[in-house]
Amino acid sequence: MIEEISIWDLGVIEHAVLPLGPGYTVVTGETGAGKTMVTSALGLLTGKRADAGSVRHGAKSASVEAIVQTRANSDVAMRAADAGGSFDTDSEEDDAVAHLVLSRSVSSEGRSKATVGGRTTPVGVLGELGDALVAVHGQSDQLRLKGATEQRESLDRFAGPKLASTLADYQAVWDELRQTQQQRDELVTQARERALEAETLRVSLEEINAVDPQPGEDETLKAEATKLANVEGLRTAAMAAHSALVSEDFGTSVDASTLVNEGHRALEMVSDDDPDIKALADRLAEIGYLMSDLSSDLASYASSLDSEGPARLAEVEARRAALNSLTKKYAPTIDEVLAWASFASERSLELGDDTLRIDELTARIETLTAERDGLAASLTKLRTSAAKDLSARVTTELHGLAMPDASLVVVLEETEPHRYGADSIEMLLKPHSGAGPRPLGKGASGGELSRVMLAIEVVLASTDPVPTFVFDEVDSGVGGKAAVDIGRRLARLAEHVQVIVVTHLPQVAAYADRHIRVMKQSSGETGVTASDIALLDEDERVSELARMLAGQEDSETAQAHAKELLSDARAETVK
Repeated sequence: MIEEISIWDLGVIEHAVLPLGPGYTVVTGETGAGKTMVTSALGLLTGKRADAGSVRHGAKSASVEAIVQTRANSDVAMRAADAGGSFDTDSEEDDAVAHLVLSRSVSSEGRSKATVGGRTTPVGVLGELGDALVAVHGQSDQLRLKGATEQRESLDRFAGPKLASTLADYQAVWDELRQTQQQRDELVTQARERALEAETLRVSLEEINAVDPQPGEDETLKAEATKLANVEGLRTAAMAAHSALVSEDFGTSVDASTLVNEGHRALEMVSDDDPDIKALADRLAEIGYLMSDLSSDLASYASSLDSEGPARLAEVEARRAALNSLTKKYAPTIDEVLAWASFASERSLELGDDTLRIDELTARIETLTAERDGLAASLTKLRTSAAKDLSARVTTELHGLAMPDASLVVVLEETEPHRYGADSIEMLLKPHSGAGPRPLGKGASGGELSRVMLAIEVVLASTDPVPTFVFDEVDSGVGGKAAVDIGRRLARLAEHVQVIVVTHLPQVAAYADRHIRVMKQSSGETGVTASDIALLDEDERVSELARMLAGQEDSETAQAHAKELLSDARAETVK
């Protein structure tokens, strides 16, 4: 709800603060005092078009600001946060009460600026928030329920949880049906491309399988080819190292093994004389054993090279060429070729199963279509019942709002299935028995239209998510008992939502929880007219109602009548 509205230099209002709150707030004042500036301010705050002509004479700009109360986890708070705005909360809980500041200014040259939570934003963001926060009904305002979508949503909320559950089931089937149809259509329309892809994959897999590459084989063969290409050098090096360790020509050279053995014998002879010498002798003995093993390994290595001749090198190079043909076509390495082959094999199975898959999807589509049509019929049945109930209730309200011959007609027409069913909904107004039903907004005057919307809002109040309703000219052209009925219905609406009403009828004002007066003040010296806004206490309220009744706020008779109006209204609201 809206907690407070501040206005600067708008119309005839120089500066004013409207303290609002829950329930029913009424705004009254003499003609020309600036009552409609309240609705103009709300229009600016909800993203309506800014008019430079609304700037107060002599001022550079007009501005309005509102403090809005919502929940920290509400769509409004989240959208404000998305726009970069911030808000205060009463606690750290997700559903804590949040206070959000909205503002709008318009210069005398027509430039407009909007802020949400202290952050400058496009006016469109105010419009989005305004649609969720406030519904304004007046002669110059568009209908909140102007479109088929809004009317359908309102009827569905009125119908209650059973329709909501059925609609959720219907939409789940609708979404699956659309997805299944899309999958089937893609298979059918892409059959040729998929067949070509399947054939390409088959040929590729046959080529890979024919080569039968093994994991890491390309790297293994590369190392072997390098070895074979240098076999003579490797053999010579191995034999040289072997000869250095164990010489086969004892007459001309001394090998390392001989020298180590001699050193070991020399130390062994005196090892009993010193433990340190014995340890060194043992280490030389260990070196001798290692050299003996190493010389045997070198001899074996050199011997193995004798069997790996040119024939093996040719074989390795041929195998590498076969593997290279795969890595050039499919992936940089053999391991990646094998991974691609695994994917291609799975994909080939998918592509080869098109006919069976198309048949399965077609059967599923038939099943889902039957489910969709059945749920659509259930939706239509529930909506038809709700439409009759809504029409009857709103018509009853209209009869109590000085429109005794008017009726609301909710029409359902069969359509092609869509995501919300297989019907369209339209709310029509039949102003009297001799007239045909016409769309809302075309069959009534401004004041009548406000009353029509009041009747609808009263009936929808418990199911409608909009927290604040504003009515201007709702009492146009009525008086007496009809005015009392309007006030009574506004009070009923205020049991569920915040209601702000601009009125000139005391019978309507008497039912309000809060009474705000707009008073025009003129300066004889400057010739400037300004308006002031005040929240009335009990005595001031009696005087204002007396003025509205008889034009004489000091009249004892008028004041007595005003007190009676207040007393009767309060007695009804207590009941």
